Amino acid sequence: MRERRGRIRLESGKKKLWKKGEGFDIKLKEILEAEILPMVEEFDKKLNQETVYESRLQKAASNFIKAASKLPRVSGCFPPCGFQSAGAVYNCISCQYDSCEFPLDCPVKEIEVMENTRVEMRCDVLFDLPNDAEVTWRYAEELKTQEVDQFKEVTAGVDRLYSIPSANLEHKGTYQCEIYSNRRSIVRLYFSITVTPQLVAGHTELQEIFDQSLLPGGQLLTAAGAAPRFFLHLLLFLLTTCLTTSLLLLFLSLGVLYWLSVSEISHNVEDSDEEDCFGVSLLSV
Repeated sequence: MRERRGRIRLESGKKKLWKKGEGFDIKLKEILEAEILPMVEEFDKKLNQETVYESRLQKAASNFIKAASKLPRVSGCFPPCGFQSAGAVYNCISCQYDSCEFPLDCPVKEIEVMENTRVEMRCDVLFDLPNDAEVTWRYAEELKTQEVDQFKEVTAGVDRLYSIPSANLEHKGTYQCEIYSNRRSIVRLYFSITVTPQLVAGHTELQEIFDQSLLPGGQLLTAAGAAPRFFLHLLLFLLTTCLTTSLLLLFLSLGVLYWLSVSEISHNVEDSDEEDCFGVSLLSV
């Protein structure tokens, strides 16, 4: 019975430490075997009286808990932000649950888009969320900030996706999504949107082509995978420029033709007036 009580205490300590941090079962097993196996072999060979093993088992249990407590705890926390109650881990030394202790606000994520393109922001986190979690999206116009009082509510519900079908300069600023449950905030994510005008983007790409054309051998150093999109935007820019130039030339040509026709009509009228005056003079004579 005494031996049984010692074994129960040792197994109880082992289970508590496993709750403390999963992933160290192999190391815990090694510590356990180092403390128990020598006594098991002695017991099987009946080298000692049974009364000897009670104190030895108690000492083995204490040694096991002491050695296992020095192992690093496997944390269920996912940095860098958010209140993560599921990641709290039991600390055998303090007999308390250690929380993740991350800030509520996540770092701002930078997003750069070109004008008239679609933008999607997802309010996703790595850790588990309650089933009744809700999401509120807010917007701070033309600012890059995390100051709560700068934001105005845009939408609220359960949708963690916020999209802008066609971004323009008015969409520049910081978007905040806040996940909460039972009116308690869990995490706040931030997205800073920068919108580049399409015309500016076209001039920038054209300047890049010009700069690259000055490289030795005239080789263009474009990033892999970026060529199709790059040349598509360049083609659109060149087509727009050509159409604008063609329309300007057309209007100039029409203007010249109109001026020439008006001049010719004026000249014909003047010649007709001179002939009439000459005829009148002859009749008088």
